[in-house]
Amino acid sequence: MENTDAELAAQPIGYWSGAAHRAIIAYIRGQLAPLGLSQPQYWLLRHLCANDLSPDGRGLTLTELTDRMRAYLDDGDDLESDAADLLGRGWITRDADHRLWITEAGEKGHARVKEHAPTVRTRIHDDIDDANYVTTLKVLRRMIKNVGGDPDAS
Repeated sequence: MENTDAELAAQPIGYWSGAAHRAIIAYIRGQLAPLGLSQPQYWLLRHLCANDLSPDGRGLTLTELTDRMRAYLDDGDDLESDAADLLGRGWITRDADHRLWITEAGEKGHARVKEHAPTVRTRIHDDIDDANYVTTLKVLRRMIKNVGGDPDAS
């Protein structure tokens, strides 16, 4: 049975935004797993790519990476373990100052995952036109602002 617009308008946003978050993150992480990466590992690689290094080009410490990703890390994400795994694979390296750098193998792994991103996005956005997607984001950002959050956090 389909809900009426009035019934939908009375639904709690906290529940539905949380349900959407859990379902979408589970889907994305399920798509990354066969490629050999967790979502936080992908984020680490993405932030270490040459075009996203620290402004001084000196690599990034785990603390700096954590600060950059704080807005989208989930409880249970363990960047230290994720970084250790990538170090063990040779996908990133650490210098004497504990700054992390992506390696050629890491660049290739990152590129392989990036090739799959359009397919993942297409599945998530199936049957949702850009106008509705934009409206949804605007509404969510306004709700974030209404409760004192930063709607521009990313």
